[in-house]
Amino acid sequence: MAQSSPLVLRLLASSVTVAARAGKIIKDVMSRGDLGIVEKGSGKNDLQTEADRSAQRCIIASLTQQYPGITIIGEEGPSTETDEVPSDWLITESDPEVLSKICPPEYITVNPEDIVVWVDPLDGTSEYTQGLLDHVTVLIGIAVKGRAVGGVIHQPYHNYKVVEDPKGRTLWGLVGVGAGGFTPVDPPSDKFIVTTTRSHSDGVVVKALEALQPDEILRVGGAGHKVLMLLEGRAHAYVFASKGCKKWDTCAPEAVLEALGGKLTDIHGNHYSYAKDVQYPDAQGVFGTAKGVNHQSLVDKLPQELRDAFPY
Repeated sequence: MAQSSPLVLRLLASSVTVAARAGKIIKDVMSRGDLGIVEKGSGKNDLQTEADRSAQRCIIASLTQQYPGITIIGEEGPSTETDEVPSDWLITESDPEVLSKICPPEYITVNPEDIVVWVDPLDGTSEYTQGLLDHVTVLIGIAVKGRAVGGVIHQPYHNYKVVEDPKGRTLWGLVGVGAGGFTPVDPPSDKFIVTTTRSHSDGVVVKALEALQPDEILRVGGAGHKVLMLLEGRAHAYVFASKGCKKWDTCAPEAVLEALGGKLTDIHGNHYSYAKDVQYPDAQGVFGTAKGVNHQSLVDKLPQELRDAFPY
C-alpha cells in the first residue's frame, strides 16, 4: 500500500477491493442455496441473511485491521464484528486507480478520529431473497467530520442476465476528485423520470411522487440501486418521503452522486450528518438528483404540509 498517500485516499482504495470481496461472499452464499434468512424485528421487508452477516464481517475485519483508529458502523450491528474471519476474507490490497488520484487539500491532513465509515454489506436484502439480483449492492461510505465525501458501490450481479458468470463492477467516488469504475450518462431531456421504493410505499410517498408530476416512475429496491439509476441516466430524481432509510444506506451513494455533480439530501434539501453519534434513521426522507437537474426546484415542488410531516 502507498503509505505516502493521504488517509482518505488509502481508505477509499482499500474499500474498493474490500467491497469486491464482500460481493464474492454474497454470490457464494447464493450459490450454496441456503441463505440463512432471519427477520430483524420490523417485518418481512427487514431481513438479514448469511450473506449480510458474512459480507459485513469481511468488510469490518479488513478495514479495522488496516485503519484501527477510524469508526466503522455496520447495518448488521456489533455482534458480527468480533468473530474470527477466514484468512481469505482479510483483504489488504488497494485499488491503484484511486491511489493515483490527487487528493483535495481539505482531505490531506484528516485524522482517523475524524472519519466514520458506514457499511451496508448487502443493500437490497429483500430483493436478494427474491432473486432480483440486479438490485443488490455493497455500500461503503466514508464520512469526514460528518460529511459524506467518499463512497463505494459494488454490484455483485452486474449484467447477470446477459453474462453467465458476472464478475460484478465496483463504482467509487470522492467529492472533489470525481468517480471511477463506470461511465456516467445524462438522463433523457424529453421526459422526467423518478425512481422510488418498491417495498415501502404509503400515502405520503405517493403524495410526494404526485407533486413532482413525473412522466415515468421506476420502483426498484435498494438505495444504492436507486442512485445507480441517476448515475446511469435512467432517472432524473430519487424520492423517498419516508423514514425507512438509514445512514449506511445513503452515505456511500450520496458521496458517489455528489462526486459526479449530483446531489442527495433530505426532503427539505439539507444534507444529513454522518458523524458517529447521529441517529441511524434518515428521519427526514431522501431526495436525490442527477447531475444537471435543479435539485432545489424539485424540493420546492413538495407541498409544505408534506415536508411538515418530517420535522427536525
